Amino acid sequence: MSVEPSMETDCPEWLRDFAAEAPRMQVPTLLRPPANGARAAAVLILFGEGPDGPDLLLLQRADTLRKHAGQPAFPGGGVDPGDGGPVGAALREAAEETGLDPSGVTVLAAMPEMYVAHSGYRVTPVVAWWREPSAVDAADPREVASVARVPLSELTDPANRLRIRGPSGHLGPAFRVRGMLVWGFTAGLLHAVLETAGWDLPWDTGRVEDLPAQVIDLASRE
Repeated sequence: MSVEPSMETDCPEWLRDFAAEAPRMQVPTLLRPPANGARAAAVLILFGEGPDGPDLLLLQRADTLRKHAGQPAFPGGGVDPGDGGPVGAALREAAEETGLDPSGVTVLAAMPEMYVAHSGYRVTPVVAWWREPSAVDAADPREVASVARVPLSELTDPANRLRIRGPSGHLGPAFRVRGMLVWGFTAGLLHAVLETAGWDLPWDTGRVEDLPAQVIDLASRE
């Protein structure tokens, strides 16, 4: 599936500035991909209008997975030869994981590649507008435990923001929303999206928690 990003007139006003800025977002040095040796992947950053206002589609991966077990994430995965590139991969993976109907999605932009050193992927975040929402759920329980449309108001709420300290001592942004602790690459990408869009609100960066032991145990399978 090959789909070219394009700005559509039916994109809501509140999303247009971010969609225009997303391809030019500065990637932090530590997230810049190597010249070669990393597998291409993509994630879908899907914005919609839900009952609680603008929202984003997130999922929580199954605890039984060999990699990324139990982790909240954007829908996505590796780019396959038949995808035609990261846009096709992001839409295919979202359909497989959540039952999303891609025909109701307008792709707006592709963000610069980011490198996930832990898993060796160079990830292209694909920004899209959910112009015709479809029902979504954990379409493949072997891979996905749950799916949630998380309102932007909850993601920007300072009460839901914190920093997480991993076993190495590294500190990174995190969110507590809809019963999920969002951390790692997904939280870093969310933080970058909110900052780039100008939606970020002041929050207490001194609120620091250690990554829970259960989460560390699941992550150590990789």
